Amino acid sequence: MGILVQKFGGSSVADVDKIRHVANLVSREFDNGQQVVVVVSAMGKTTDGLVSLASQIMDNPNGREYDALLATGEQVTTSLLAMTLNTMGYDAVGLTGGQAGITTEALPNRARILDINTTAVRQHLNQGRIVVITGFQGIDHAGNITTLGRGGSDTSAVAIAGALEADACHIYTDVDGVYSTDPRVVPHAVKLDRIAYIEMMELARVGAKVLHPRAVETARQGKVKLVVRSTFKPEDMGTMVEGIGALELDRRVTGIACDKNQSRLAIEGVPDIPGVAATVFGQLADANVSVDMIIQSISRSTNTEGETKQTNDIAFTVGKTDTEDAKDILTKVKDELGAKQVLQSDNVAKVSIVGVGMIDRPGIASDMFAALAKANVNIHMIATSEIKISCLIPNEDTDKAVQALHGMFFPDAEPNSKLTSGDILVNEKVGY
Repeated sequence: MGILVQKFGGSSVADVDKIRHVANLVSREFDNGQQVVVVVSAMGKTTDGLVSLASQIMDNPNGREYDALLATGEQVTTSLLAMTLNTMGYDAVGLTGGQAGITTEALPNRARILDINTTAVRQHLNQGRIVVITGFQGIDHAGNITTLGRGGSDTSAVAIAGALEADACHIYTDVDGVYSTDPRVVPHAVKLDRIAYIEMMELARVGAKVLHPRAVETARQGKVKLVVRSTFKPEDMGTMVEGIGALELDRRVTGIACDKNQSRLAIEGVPDIPGVAATVFGQLADANVSVDMIIQSISRSTNTEGETKQTNDIAFTVGKTDTEDAKDILTKVKDELGAKQVLQSDNVAKVSIVGVGMIDRPGIASDMFAALAKANVNIHMIATSEIKISCLIPNEDTDKAVQALHGMFFPDAEPNSKLTSGDILVNEKVGY
């Protein structure tokens, strides 16, 4: 008898009728002989409502009490699903993250899982129970409730599957798998049967919303067989995320991602001396602000009050949720360094191409820039890695940029075409 971990997102458990539907999917797997562990998110927009309540009490709520509040959403879903299964004649038990043995960092709202003690979960499974666990949360070493931040329920499910050495982890949501690109932007997008961990992880980091990058990385490390499936089309087997091998090199580019949740910040006129970049990004790191694209300008001579000194500018991007914190830090750093000013731009987006097949293949960047130029899309910043090229562009140009890049790198994709693993990956999840 194998172990299957099922995870259901907020749209899948948005009301009681949908919870009953989920209970039927869970019981079907149990009846097929599986030991079943279910990880659930809060119902529908419950978390948004809790965030709104907290914001009415205080500005920028955070910390211990905020995590305790947000964690209640998943606890409601867990209890309701366990109760539903009980009424259907199944022995089901609901557990919080802490009761399920999940220990995390003592870092409010963005804690990482440190360890999972599976003793309690295995005891329930061995007694023939279906185990329902709250996603998105755990406890720290002091016993405080912590939450895992964006994508936390996916990460919980994958980490639990790895700790239990489960046969598979099925992520149920409101789409039926991973697509070549957002079908709302490119109508002939196609669904994949299989994709690779490394490419899905990179795509998730640069904007794909099917899975959170932490969840994909956790799956890769634990060698968890990860499947993206639709709650509302259970007959569809979805898309499998796993190691693929040589097929990853079949194409130059395997996917296109777009992230509109970006801000660009710049600190102008910083002294061109050793240690300045370390000061800027060190303070951002201390505040747990993640930085992405970074550009430092060429040194120039600046005359201030009769004194000539060498200065430059440093620009970078952050997620919009970190913008205010990053700007506050830069303002403080500006005064410390005697820089000129801090600038902010929110009307930007990041479009990226990703693929292991890009390694050591010349001309890909040229083709990307040519496609964007032909579509009359201006590029503000560029960042590269071995398997990724990202461009910062005006927010209003994202759709035509994705269409142009899809046309450049996948010219043979036709409506209703069927591509196989290693051909094309997703750029943005539909319906999230």
